[in-house]
Amino acid sequence: MPTDEDIRLALRLRALADALLVPVATTTGLPPEVVQGFVEGTTTGAVAAAKAPKKRKASAYNRKYKAAFKRVSKKFKKKNGEWKKGGLKAAVRAAHKDAGGKK
Repeated sequence: MPTDEDIRLALRLRALADALLVPVATTTGLPPEVVQGFVEGTTTGAVAAAKAPKKRKASAYNRKYKAAFKRVSKKFKKKNGEWKKGGLKAAVRAAHKDAGGKK
């Protein structure tokens, strides 16, 4: 539950933001609502971009294994695309062997 102090601070910040946005809106000739939406959207996008997880680069072995698994997996599946009994485990082993791994 926000306290009175929180509400007063929020109102002060809102007044400050309005004081900054109105001159920009008059200079650009855009309605204040559009400028406000742009600023809020830009801020939200920047925060989301900063929080985006970094994607790791796949190793050379991982790329070889992926290709080998796609190639080998066909042998261990039924005609309808389901795995045969023990097929997934066998496909993993065969892909590792084909890719040059120890397994």
